[in-house]
Amino acid sequence: MRRHRFPSAIALFLIYLAVSAIPVLAQQAAGQQDLAAWRAQHAADLQKPDGWLSLVGLEWLLPGDNTVGSAIDNTIHLPASGPAHAGVLHLEGTAVTLIPPAGGFPQGLVIDGKPAQPQELRTGADTDKGNPRITIGTLNFYVVRRADRFALRIKDAKSPAITGFHGLKWYPPDAGYRVTARWIPYTPPKSVTLATLIGTSYNQPVPGAAEFTLAGKTYVLEPVVEDNPAVKLFFILRDTTSASTTYSACRFLYAGLPPNGLDKPGELVLDFNHLENPPCAYTPYATCPLPPPGNRLPIPLPVGEQRYHD
Repeated sequence: MRRHRFPSAIALFLIYLAVSAIPVLAQQAAGQQDLAAWRAQHAADLQKPDGWLSLVGLEWLLPGDNTVGSAIDNTIHLPASGPAHAGVLHLEGTAVTLIPPAGGFPQGLVIDGKPAQPQELRTGADTDKGNPRITIGTLNFYVVRRADRFALRIKDAKSPAITGFHGLKWYPPDAGYRVTARWIPYTPPKSVTLATLIGTSYNQPVPGAAEFTLAGKTYVLEPVVEDNPAVKLFFILRDTTSASTTYSACRFLYAGLPPNGLDKPGELVLDFNHLENPPCAYTPYATCPLPPPGNRLPIPLPVGEQRYHD
């Protein structure tokens, strides 16, 4: 009888290993499905009628009148599909006012869904979320403010970048780059000055730091928050893959808030598989922030999104 006990014990042990591995495998499969869904949504967002691939122009305003339209006699030129004369943007100090052209606003020109009329166009400082959108046909344009400069951002739902979209490039998923970081709150929160690719700068609040370990070494990244109250953490970072396979300026990573809140020590998950390109990786008309010095890692992060343009 003893001769049969040892093989039976081995069989039971193998069954135990197989059964105990099921939850782990299921979790890994679910994680890969979530990542695939996120990647698909990221690509879909870029191709929206007002997504980053629709961006076809960024025209800086001069003091005084700036005429806007597709005709050659305008100061700011719209794509050929736009009206010959859409309006006049008058810049005086920090105020931008929309004025009708000589023949009146063209039919179909609307501002935030309502027929266009003369008005001052509010502009947020380095944020565009509430800026009035002017639309006609496939075009969507609005005034943005960057430091003390103002520009007209022009989008086209039929832009060459959308019609010629050729898919995004990704590193293979790697669970080793999903880490639990220690959250170190700053009391009080500090501020960081972020430089941009167009030579301007602006300040953003930094609520704390995320300390994590990769390959036995410890690193620290500082996020900024873009909303008040904060809904997520925004990391602007660069690693050594920027010299070869990823966008040279930086990549972005968004993370959820620590469960204990931003003002208490705790933990948060950093999944570097979710590293994504900034808008400037797709279009020369974006105004992207650059990573602060402390967020320039001396190691490669061979996960997430690769370069869009070769």
